[in-house]
Amino acid sequence: MVESHIMHDNCGVFGVLGTSRAAELTYFGLYSLQHRGQESAGIVTSGNGAVHIYKGMGEVNEVFAPRNRINELKGNIAVGHTRYSTTGASSLTNIQPLLITNRSRKLAVAHNGNLTNSFQLRQKLENAGSIFQTTSDTELFLHLAALSKKRTWFNRICDALTQVEGAYSLLFLTEHSLVAARDPLGFRPLALGKYNDSYIVASETCAFDIIGAKYVRDIRPGEALEITEKGLKSVFPLEKRKHAFCIFEYIYFARPDSVVFGENVDKIRRRLGRQLAREHSTAADIVIGVPDSANTATLGYSEESGIKFEIGLIRNHYVGRTFIDPEQKIRDLDVKVKFNPVRGVLKGNRVVVVDDSIVRGTTSKKLVKLIRSAGAREIHLRISSPPIISPCFFGIDMPTREELIASSMSVQEIRDYLEVDSLGYLSVDGMLSMPSLPNGNFCVSCFSGRYPLRIEKNYGKFRLEKV
Repeated sequence: MVESHIMHDNCGVFGVLGTSRAAELTYFGLYSLQHRGQESAGIVTSGNGAVHIYKGMGEVNEVFAPRNRINELKGNIAVGHTRYSTTGASSLTNIQPLLITNRSRKLAVAHNGNLTNSFQLRQKLENAGSIFQTTSDTELFLHLAALSKKRTWFNRICDALTQVEGAYSLLFLTEHSLVAARDPLGFRPLALGKYNDSYIVASETCAFDIIGAKYVRDIRPGEALEITEKGLKSVFPLEKRKHAFCIFEYIYFARPDSVVFGENVDKIRRRLGRQLAREHSTAADIVIGVPDSANTATLGYSEESGIKFEIGLIRNHYVGRTFIDPEQKIRDLDVKVKFNPVRGVLKGNRVVVVDDSIVRGTTSKKLVKLIRSAGAREIHLRISSPPIISPCFFGIDMPTREELIASSMSVQEIRDYLEVDSLGYLSVDGMLSMPSLPNGNFCVSCFSGRYPLRIEKNYGKFRLEKV
């Protein structure tokens, strides 16, 4: 995906309990989750009766440079967060984890997702006297837990979960425990791992690999898991509901080396590419992908079609993912420097270009022009997802319906706008026909306009932060 101001994925969370290296492991875990948010990062630790926190604007290695900042975060429990501000101010106050003191006890939270009843809850709490420090919907969890009459933090957290609606994969840190929780529809991924005698929780399993941890299982939809030195305590405080895993985790957001929703991401993407080739074959000399997120789907397209795979675009990896940068001027600059065509590969050839999605279409148009200027004789654009016609309210920042090109244009009109020789999208049925993707277990609302949860009337009025 190369669009500027497209879909920004929420954030990445990482937590560990049971090692004196908690902050160090969290640093490396966040480094592996950097693709889920590049705007800010933070780590909070607990141990020996003290809680420490450090966070700042920038990428993980920038925030925690010099590395002695990690050494200052003492403790055997840690929670970290890397963030993209999808619905709130890009400011220091919104950087996570968020930490409070209530009844002389500490509680911190890191959140990946977005609440759909945030306006209603915030208004109710403010009317009752609550004072908010951030514009983030994540802060609601802290207020609700602090107001609960339950005795322990774990029970108060569970009580808070019964009052919220939407998408959330959460990590809470107390002075003596790590708590993981996931919404009952399971929109966002959250995995449990083991590192020697320590427990690890992360948004994606690629964060386990960097530290040598082993994947155990996913945190289950609707589960709240308390992790202490004594072991694990699992409860399901919420009513069981039909799952709605975000299909875009497979299409774009997750790293291809991760296991998400119980399946290898690279395998799913390759299958999507193969299905795309079945649905939209064409005569061509080479097939190229838009790096990096479309690479695996491109391999699948090549395998199924028999068209030779080539590297036709070189990506500048020092720019970052264009759409994750919060300022439009920065995004526009990124688009100009992010890709360079390999002219010796493209010149004189009929080229199939595989990308994972089109949102506004403006940057896709620039990319097509770039490839054409490199001498491509024909350009056939293939998209390994269906047309995006509706915004997401479950943890992805997306343009309004009016800004989504496929909400107002037909495929033929988009083809004409992009000035390609042909354009083919993967069908919804074809996407859901992939092995291990049983129809009905995934959220496809951005492709269908039908949402698995009711969206409150005043949603977005305060532009509370999706993370």
